[in-house]
Amino acid sequence: MYKPLKKKIVSVLVLNQANVLTRVVSLFGRRGFNIDSLTVSATNDPALSRITIVFSATEQSMQQIITQTEKLEVVKSIYILDRANSLYRELLLLKVNASEKKRTPIKEIVDIYRGKIVDLSKDSMIIELTGTPEKLDGFMDVMEDYEVVEVCRTGITGIESNGDRNE
Repeated sequence: MYKPLKKKIVSVLVLNQANVLTRVVSLFGRRGFNIDSLTVSATNDPALSRITIVFSATEQSMQQIITQTEKLEVVKSIYILDRANSLYRELLLLKVNASEKKRTPIKEIVDIYRGKIVDLSKDSMIIELTGTPEKLDGFMDVMEDYEVVEVCRTGITGIESNGDRNE
């Protein structure tokens, strides 16, 4: 019977030491999971780092990979970031060709999305936008009417917004 894949976001607190990222990510790869997005960041504890992983899985396979990841000695904790009680953000840098005529309409779009123009040259602009992945996707859809030169997205990072975790 076909079991639908759902996009999952997990937060993994790991020891801040060499090869930790390789160990965690290779576990996902060996089990056949494709990672859609991956971010690593410092935490308030210099001994720990946070790895945020976005991947698609069935409920059963997701529980299996979480259990296997928890068993790694470098992993301090792992938990699913649920959309109902978590905040997600992503950073987008977008370079777009922008003649003098096109600058004003592009700036209006950037302002509506609460982005910033961080670089301007004679024929191009670089735009910075932070928000939910859905917001960035919407912005990209609107910008399809312009000549996009380059796109760079950081991947999702997230934090639990309520609950009793002290991590």
